[in-house]
Amino acid sequence: MRTTVIEVGPRDGLQNEDRALPVDERIELIARSVDAGLTRIEAVSFVHPKRVPQMAGAEEVMAGVPRRAGVSYIGLVLNRRGLERALAAGVDEVNAVVVASDTFCMRNQGVTTARAMDAFDAVAAEARDAGVRCSVTIAASFGCPFEGETPPERVAEIARRAHAAGADEIALADTIGVGVPAQVRDLTRRARAAAPGTPLRFHFHNTRNTGYANALAAVDEGVTALDASTGGFGGCPFAPAATGNIATEDLLYALHRSGVTTGADMDAVAATGAWLGERLGKPAPALLGRAGGFG
Repeated sequence: MRTTVIEVGPRDGLQNEDRALPVDERIELIARSVDAGLTRIEAVSFVHPKRVPQMAGAEEVMAGVPRRAGVSYIGLVLNRRGLERALAAGVDEVNAVVVASDTFCMRNQGVTTARAMDAFDAVAAEARDAGVRCSVTIAASFGCPFEGETPPERVAEIARRAHAAGADEIALADTIGVGVPAQVRDLTRRARAAAPGTPLRFHFHNTRNTGYANALAAVDEGVTALDASTGGFGGCPFAPAATGNIATEDLLYALHRSGVTTGADMDAVAATGAWLGERLGKPAPALLGRAGGFG
């Protein structure tokens, strides 16, 4: 079985860090990821820099990334203005975010979940007209820091609307790291029923040390796309106490030892995690960044 690991470190990994990396170092992070064999990379975010200053300079980053056959760069967009910037910058894919709880959605995007879905309808239509792949991430699919448990029926309804809007892929995100494998299995089946034929991917954080078990549960359900962040850096500036994403190198270790192929070089990713920790002035949370392991 083959699984694609989507590298989200250049966006989700950096957006919550105290130090904002300069454009040249963000480009180097992306180039290192490409050299390590990662082929789908969430490179930039087109949110307003006043809201997330760590993501300023998206156009400059995209102008400097290596362009290689088979490598796809993803830009995060929240609305049509973000989509216009992303298309002009030359992204290969756009990913929109819809938060499954109204309270969190208001804090993250300034609109309710329903309004965020209305915005996605427009983004998906324009992206399709431009010939650019468009995915949607359903944030807080497993739980919300403000409202508690997220009803799975609500996640399924958002997936249904995303499917109707023409989403090329639906990502279910455990934004605050509260999920367990039983939820992964349940949400996978509900999302597939609500959005038949639309590929799923998952986005896990490791707040309670369940992120890697959740990733393997998704693979057992036949999911072939997983987000991860080199070094295990990450978090959401609008979610209290949000911790980092599952680490790309540690996810690769778990997948490779389980007989899943990815095409990525775990040791090269671990070296990049150590390099990134030096740039950020803090050690990488990833286990392989500290202790090594079997390849």
